[in-house]
Amino acid sequence: MKQRPLTHRLFRLVPALDSLRKYSPDLFYRDLMAGLTVAAVAIPQAMAYAAIAGIPVKYGLYTAIVMTAVGALFDSSKHLINGPTNAISIALLSALGPFAESDRVAMAVLLALLIGLIQTGITLFRLGDLSRYISHSVIVGFTAGAAVLLVLDQLKNLFGFTGVGGPEDHFIKRFYLTMTDGGPVDGKTLAIGVGTIVLIICIRWLGNRIRRQIPEFMIAIIITAAIVWGFDLANVSIAGVVVKHGVAVVGEVPGALPSFSMPAGDWNQVRELSGSALAIAILGLLEAIAMAKAIAANTGQKLDINQQCLSEGLANLTGSFFQCFPGSGSLTRSAINHHAGAATQWSGVFSAIAVAVFVLLFAPLARYIPRATLAGILIFSVWRMLDYEKLKYYIKATRFDAGIVLATAFSAVAISVEFCVMIGTFLSFIFYVPRAAMMHLTELTITSDRVIRDRMRGDPPCSRMLIYDMEGELFFGSAQNLEKSLMRIEHRAVDKIRIIVLRLKRVRNPDAVCLSLLEDFLKRMDNHGVKVLLCGVRQDIFKVLEKTGLTARLGTNRIYTESDAAWSSTLAAVRDAHNMLGDDLCSHCPVAKEKTSDVDKWHYII
Repeated sequence: MKQRPLTHRLFRLVPALDSLRKYSPDLFYRDLMAGLTVAAVAIPQAMAYAAIAGIPVKYGLYTAIVMTAVGALFDSSKHLINGPTNAISIALLSALGPFAESDRVAMAVLLALLIGLIQTGITLFRLGDLSRYISHSVIVGFTAGAAVLLVLDQLKNLFGFTGVGGPEDHFIKRFYLTMTDGGPVDGKTLAIGVGTIVLIICIRWLGNRIRRQIPEFMIAIIITAAIVWGFDLANVSIAGVVVKHGVAVVGEVPGALPSFSMPAGDWNQVRELSGSALAIAILGLLEAIAMAKAIAANTGQKLDINQQCLSEGLANLTGSFFQCFPGSGSLTRSAINHHAGAATQWSGVFSAIAVAVFVLLFAPLARYIPRATLAGILIFSVWRMLDYEKLKYYIKATRFDAGIVLATAFSAVAISVEFCVMIGTFLSFIFYVPRAAMMHLTELTITSDRVIRDRMRGDPPCSRMLIYDMEGELFFGSAQNLEKSLMRIEHRAVDKIRIIVLRLKRVRNPDAVCLSLLEDFLKRMDNHGVKVLLCGVRQDIFKVLEKTGLTARLGTNRIYTESDAAWSSTLAAVRDAHNMLGDDLCSHCPVAKEKTSDVDKWHYII
């Protein structure tokens, strides 16, 4: 009995273990094939991302082994693959710039430690839940923009161009220089890249016909690598000089595994890296969560965002003790993992094991994998990753959604993929706050058939009493709209108006700014001899009014709470208002037309 709660907590902490309860040979096969496919892409990517960060490529492989395995065990998402990423590597290059080249590896490892601690701290304080305020339009735009970015980035490998420009150059500049100065199209490279896409489509069609999951990506990699090796098509370089022009391949893969080592550094270095660590930690969480949400939108999986943040923190934290540099959720490898048929988090573990095995046993053979094949796989995965119907739906829904989707997608390409989510989120708040700040003020009237409803054109105005329904958020953003609404009421409260009934049932979240404006309005009305009755007051609003002293100013007899009224606090306020007016009523008032002044005999419908 004592073991059950402990087991349950362990399964919640390590979602990969929880998935084993319903694991089957079919799920194992799907995860294994997906893991092997991801590993084939992870090896060249890890080496490339290490080169971008300006550190030896073997540390990229270490990161692809340790971070991927640890992240997969703790991931809430069943498909997200952690490890080195393009965005984090670019940010890492900037963070390591002030340090000597000989110190960069140690500083990268120390940075992974700091980032892991920050991300774990965010999890402990449950700040990951704040990501729910990121509009799904941002996720749709991120997916679209990142997809365009990836396709453009892979065109050089598909056509056999030589990449032009350095990592410090903007992507658009590098893309332009590569397309214009990267050399002529290589026919054999283009044939392999296009052939890879065609081969994947054919294998997928065959799998659908026989209703079996076939590892089309892995088969494409094996076939194209065998062709390059068998027909001797690979580029050959000696001491960095190309001596034989051919198909660009992955190249040499170092055969070594990471070992345990304590991160090195002193307090001054920690202080110098702290700003970059915070920025990269937040960037990494946004990148991972955005990717996880984009895939979950297609699979229908429910994510635990705090668990996702924990997996990122533990992956970076553990990786720092095995000579890894910082990483996050990978867009490309996650998309490939999903479309390769991965069923659970164990595909990430199998991918990490496969990378380790490749590094130890098959490093000489892996060098024949054509870059054009990887480009074909990535382009096909991007094409499958995009939900075109959802993209069209969000663009058509509202101008707000369309603007967020397009701005996020555009900023991914024109600015950077690492900041597009933050830009989209910022624009969401910029667009949302004015909408949330709208204060709706509706004048009500009492009809001759005893109905309280919105006052329409043609309804005679009451010269003794005004009734208003107020709706909106009473926070600082709506202060200007609230002030205009109160001025509108004050403008109407002229001549013989003696009572204002203000219905607050649909106002929410008051703050000090708006309450101060309301208090000033009540003071001015008292000075004009006009009584204000507040009705529809919910208990949460009443408590705030009580704390700020407004109940003492008005008196509880002029505040009508929903809980105190037998049926409707608005009805109670209107009845009392008529009692206060006595015989001083306007000529068209339904009460004035009755022979009796007993208002309790009247029952209004609101």
